Amino acid sequence: MSERLILTIDNGTQSVRALLFNLDGDLVGKGKREIEPYVSPHPGWAEQSAEYYWESLGEACRQLWADTDATPEQVAGIAVTTQRGTVVALDEHGEPVRPAITWLDQRSARVEGKVGFPWDPLFAVLGLNETIHRFRENTQATWLAQNEPEHWQRTRHFVLLSGFLNYRLTGQYRDSAGSQVGYIPFDYRRQQWAGPRDFKWKVMPLRRDMLPELVAPGERLGELTGPAADHLGLPAGLPVMAAASDKACEILGAGSHRETVGCMSYGTTATINLTSHRYIEPIRFMPPYPSAIPNHYCSEVMIYRGFWMVSWFKKQFGLREQHIAEERGIAPEALFDELVRDVPPGAMGLMLQPYWSPGVPQPGPEAKGAIIGFGDVHTRAHLYRAILEGLAYALREGKERLEKRGKVRMDRLRVAGGGSQSDVAMQLTADIFGLPSERPHTYETSGLGAAIDAAVGLGLHPDFDTAIDRMTRVGDRFEPDPETHRLYDRLYQEVYCRMYDRLQPLYQSIREITGYPE
Repeated sequence: MSERLILTIDNGTQSVRALLFNLDGDLVGKGKREIEPYVSPHPGWAEQSAEYYWESLGEACRQLWADTDATPEQVAGIAVTTQRGTVVALDEHGEPVRPAITWLDQRSARVEGKVGFPWDPLFAVLGLNETIHRFRENTQATWLAQNEPEHWQRTRHFVLLSGFLNYRLTGQYRDSAGSQVGYIPFDYRRQQWAGPRDFKWKVMPLRRDMLPELVAPGERLGELTGPAADHLGLPAGLPVMAAASDKACEILGAGSHRETVGCMSYGTTATINLTSHRYIEPIRFMPPYPSAIPNHYCSEVMIYRGFWMVSWFKKQFGLREQHIAEERGIAPEALFDELVRDVPPGAMGLMLQPYWSPGVPQPGPEAKGAIIGFGDVHTRAHLYRAILEGLAYALREGKERLEKRGKVRMDRLRVAGGGSQSDVAMQLTADIFGLPSERPHTYETSGLGAAIDAAVGLGLHPDFDTAIDRMTRVGDRFEPDPETHRLYDRLYQEVYCRMYDRLQPLYQSIREITGYPE
């Protein structure tokens, strides 16, 4: 009997990937379609055609079947994982009424009127007025109703990107509870749609019947329809299983399902996560999001611009390396690792605070990025190292917050995402945290996490513990150097941890004088 395989669709921000995994967690086939993250018809807008995602999925599958010896008949089931927070409005026929609004979008809805009793007094007492105001501003459904009423009147279904793709695969308006991350009326504690008395229904124009039915990760969403099967090059009728958001699946695929293992993502957005069966708010009143394991939670601290800063550095200062990399046929990151290896830990006193995008509630909406300690010895190599160190400092701060909130102690780190492919970034992470930093055996951890969900749901592994033990493992391990850790610890404790409090009044003045950030 031929080997049974799981097909996962990973629709990220930069690409759509069709991935085949076996039951040992080995990647046996891959098709990838690079995509434009968004188009911006107006300043601050970030949207993309939902049909473009669907067509890109088909192209990724066609490349997969062209490049692998595996056959469609070996596929036991399918699972989808996608970028978080991207929404699609569909009409009564299931067709998009306008482009999807992506998670990178910055448009703001008008905040009109009070929420009502008892919510307004409660928010005031708890100090949540600004957080609730920002939530209402960022709610895409409200923006659509206010600014595109003709589109909103045609909207019959309001789904996340995962819900749209799962609908196209099965013909059913069903989605995973593990994918519900965004400005929607979701109860994160109970991992279901909010109850009828929840304030979220009062501040957005959505009705319960506009939202998809939710099932837990690992449960069946439906079967592959004939047209969808043709699009993917698969037999019709295959089970489509619920997975979770790309970040939740990444954590599962990295094997970080225990509270003692912190999972870091060095992606466009840099994060550190703690997975638990307990509901642990990383910041008071900031909910954890659903794990890819049913009835579990992922508590997250996020650096919004994260390894986007590395892309920014490459664009602004790395043209030489990019040209050399093209000539050699290698990734530019390999040359940047060479560039930074000659810079000593601590970047000769250059310290970076990576708040290139403001946040709520921590850091505050006035926050800006900062670099201090410049001297005539510093070059772009020092700046590059300071970026990597600043991100690690910020994530260490997040780790300590998660440990304090959850009353746990992490004893090792798993690091995924594009930045994890840098040995320099992995080593300085180990040194700054003072913990072993482990790279998963596969780069495609989001797709692997979705495959684990499908394998358990299909009964190919009896439970999540068995599936995780069988399908995940450590690739490379980086041990902290004690002397370097002592240096970093002093810089972190005596400098980095004091930077925001010292600079916050200046950030506030900048905001008041210039009006930026709003």
